[in-house]
Amino acid sequence: MATNKHAMIRYQALDKCFGNPGRKYFLEDLMDACSKAIEDFTGSAVSVSKRQIFEDIKFMESAQGWSIELDKVKDGRRVFYRYLDRKYSINNRLLNEQEENQVKEALLTLSRFKGMPQFEWVEEMLLRLESSFHLKGSTDKIIEFEQNPYLRGLEYLSILFDAILYRQSLVIDYKGFKQVKKTSFHFHPYYLKAYNNRWFVFGCQEQSDHLTNLALDRILNVRSGKMKYKPNDVVNFDDYFEDTVGVTMATDAKPAQVLIEVARSYWPYIETKPIHGSQKVKRVKKDSVLIELYVHLNYEFKTLLFSFGENIKILQPEALAQELLEKAIKLIKHYR
Repeated sequence: MATNKHAMIRYQALDKCFGNPGRKYFLEDLMDACSKAIEDFTGSAVSVSKRQIFEDIKFMESAQGWSIELDKVKDGRRVFYRYLDRKYSINNRLLNEQEENQVKEALLTLSRFKGMPQFEWVEEMLLRLESSFHLKGSTDKIIEFEQNPYLRGLEYLSILFDAILYRQSLVIDYKGFKQVKKTSFHFHPYYLKAYNNRWFVFGCQEQSDHLTNLALDRILNVRSGKMKYKPNDVVNFDDYFEDTVGVTMATDAKPAQVLIEVARSYWPYIETKPIHGSQKVKRVKKDSVLIELYVHLNYEFKTLLFSFGENIKILQPEALAQELLEKAIKLIKHYR
């Protein structure tokens, strides 16, 4: 394998040539395509030799590369190159042997953190990568993680992450669910959070000191901003979300004490998957369990409670119980 810095650029250029059904690529054409690709990327003119092309093809055909199958077709005294399978591309194959070894090394490093405080995510990450890349040697699917493959906005995740990491302001085009037209504004991103298979970014708009959150699936475009980055000197996000289910919270909101009576038959589900970290058992009866929570009464929390249906009863606060009752009445009217 060629180890110089242009190797991957050449592989990608060759892959496009081999997969192009509308043109015959002879050796000289492959040399020109690779030279042009390098010049386009680096801005410097580079001449790729015949020997280099032959070495690249040899590597791409090897198990260490992508095990490509080339059709070397004679045309008079010359030969042109194309994939046997016209739909094949090295980008369609997950990993070659070298890349797989690199991933395994990374996984080995991550595995050292398993079981350590604040590294709970490592266990799931290891399983996700091993399953996705079949690193355990099995091609049969044996595990599936909750995800939404149709979710919009994920293409902005890495851009937002880098902006937070390198403290860069952004200009965001956004259209909320209730907005008729899009709005554009300068935004200073501070924090990314996933909830219920959706991603949200927290930060401040240029003319405001109030924290706001944007759903990534409502973002239309993101580009670099010219405004000086306004750092987050106020919010500690660990504390910010301590009393919250989900991502929304009014500026002046305060957590409230919530008393819930849970049907005994349903209690194992809520016991093993608590509604919130503050959940405590106050009383156990034959037919029910009384629990106490200390949490913000936001949209996500109310939606979660409503999803439990007849299995729970809100005892306190009375206003929350009344709100859920009104929702239930509206629901019943839909089916009458």
